Amino acid sequence: MPDPGRAIAAVVVAHDSGSVLAACVARLLAAEGVAEVLVVDNGSRDGAPATLAGDPRLRVLRNGGNPGFAVACNQGVAASSAPWIAFVNPDCFVAADTPARLRDVLVADAGLGLAGADVRDASGAPEAAARRRDPTLVRLLRSAGGDRGALHLTPGDGPLTAVDAVSGALMLLSRATFERAGGFDPGYRLHAEDLDLCRRVRAIGLRVAVVEAARATHLKGTSSRRRPLFVAFHKHRGLVRYFRRWGAGGGRATTALAVTAAWLRFGLLAPWAALREAALAGALPQAARGLEDLDRRWPDADVAALS
Repeated sequence: MPDPGRAIAAVVVAHDSGSVLAACVARLLAAEGVAEVLVVDNGSRDGAPATLAGDPRLRVLRNGGNPGFAVACNQGVAASSAPWIAFVNPDCFVAADTPARLRDVLVADAGLGLAGADVRDASGAPEAAARRRDPTLVRLLRSAGGDRGALHLTPGDGPLTAVDAVSGALMLLSRATFERAGGFDPGYRLHAEDLDLCRRVRAIGLRVAVVEAARATHLKGTSSRRRPLFVAFHKHRGLVRYFRRWGAGGGRATTALAVTAAWLRFGLLAPWAALREAALAGALPQAARGLEDLDRRWPDADVAALS
């Protein structure tokens, strides 16, 4: 009989996530140690959450609208009972042993508070956001200048890679640690809430690390890519909230400069994002063809510093 003290509840937040949602959930239900899967649907209109059924460990919680990722994650935790919590994006596919690997590393190391996996993209390349450094004004400027290591670390050679933050596509921690850290800050609507949670786990004296032997594949942006203006706004808004809470690597003047720079950057990106969003909505078919290069670059290059 499985040890109830090692059971894992997986929380998946869905919003028009499409067919990948069912594939994600199926892998979680097949994964070692997963006792509950909580899908929190933030007002999807694609019908995908309604297709989920057939396993008593699965529950679908429905929000009438979209209160945001952080709120939905907290709802999923509140509705679950397992002592270990995994947050998994609907476009993230875990290996069968990944959740248990993450849990076992945390069980073995009392000083480790939150674990992430070696997240790869569909081609097998390491996802930069899996091994993150705290964003500061200097690091953002260096990243904008082409320094790929300013905000992200490379995969380590050992079993664990110490990081400031892991990818929000997949993170696991104990319920006790989640509660001590205060859960997700509901003031974040979309993006940077994972950076904030990792920072608060570290603030209570615990470490954050990537378990290099734990693997997951992240398709990235299956729902958000259709709304580039919305995503860009909330990426920058989330970063501003993070800076106001944790600073930007200096005093108040540095933080104020970082906040101003973030909003100026959004102002520069907004017209392109608005055009792209209109094109994707079918309002500008000519623009859709004319912005093919932007479509290729937008999800990664234009907002890489914030992901």
